[in-house]
Amino acid sequence: MDETLSTLMTIIGPLILLGLLIWLVMRSRRRTDQTTNTTAQTEAGTRAEYADEERRRREGTDGL
Repeated sequence: MDETLSTLMTIIGPLILLGLLIWLVMRSRRRTDQTTNTTAQTEAGTRAEYADEERRRREGTDGL
């Protein structure tokens, strides 16, 4: 009984880990139809934040 359990853990354990790894890799990949440019989104967001900060500074509502 002890040998059987040890053998099952030795065989099935790595198979479960391999399946989990394959699932995570497939989940994290982007689909080819999803072409998002994260750099452009980040730069646009930064420009918007700077413009908002500049507007508040000029209005005197920046809290400084």
